Amino acid sequence: MQTHFEHCAALVRAADRDRYLATLFAPGGHRDALFALYAFNVEIARVRDLAREPMPGEIRLQWWREVLAGGREGEAAAHPVAAALRETLARYGMASDRLIALIDARAFDLYDEPMATVTDLEIYAIKTQSALFAMAAEMLGAAGAPAELLTLDLGIAYSIAGILHGLARHASRRQLYVPLDVLERHQVSRDGIFAGQADEALRAAIAEMRTLARRHLAMAQAQLKSAPAEILPALLPAALIAPALRRMERPDYQPFRFEPAAPWRRQWQLWRAARDPRRIA
Repeated sequence: MQTHFEHCAALVRAADRDRYLATLFAPGGHRDALFALYAFNVEIARVRDLAREPMPGEIRLQWWREVLAGGREGEAAAHPVAAALRETLARYGMASDRLIALIDARAFDLYDEPMATVTDLEIYAIKTQSALFAMAAEMLGAAGAPAELLTLDLGIAYSIAGILHGLARHASRRQLYVPLDVLERHQVSRDGIFAGQADEALRAAIAEMRTLARRHLAMAQAQLKSAPAEILPALLPAALIAPALRRMERPDYQPFRFEPAAPWRRQWQLWRAARDPRRIA
């Protein structure tokens, strides 16, 4: 019979293969905890896709809030991700407040309201990806180090790269994660985005977003010079940010038909970063 942690590993392998592969570079004793954390992230990130409408999505997010607050005992024990996550938090003596904040931030995903400003996007990224990087780092031994400071800019850069990668999917459901202040600065039409029109105005806005990602990546690089070696497996997925940005700068780049690197190449990039941590950022 599959254990709760084996279920989490299988879920992460299917839905977040980059983090799955990165976790294989972590010490064996920590892998199941990382898979539980990442499986929780998969569950929250896909609520919009599963619920389709905001209200069922809100109900699902509230269920997770209650589980993390210690409620829903019977249901949580029967849910493999919830059970594994609660066991993980107890094992590492970690509070659930950052995960609840992640849920609150992800409630934005349920609605079609646009991301208003770059600042709003950065806050969203800090509460989601930066927090995820930080908690993973703490599981690997960064409890005495300022993990959240080390991962703040890394999470923002990772979020921006993900948003640019997911532009077509977001546009198909009339969501805007590229901030309105950036779109307005370049006079980009919202209707044009929803219609999949990759005009020069949109390309200029995307170029500004890439510049913003690179700025945060550069700040992360400076911060990671003091990072403890044991936490690096938690940060490995960030090694895929710069290669993705470079693919978006090719002459044949199509914003609504972006093809990420082949799986074997992404695995190779993670392996290189594991051998040379300077490649993480």
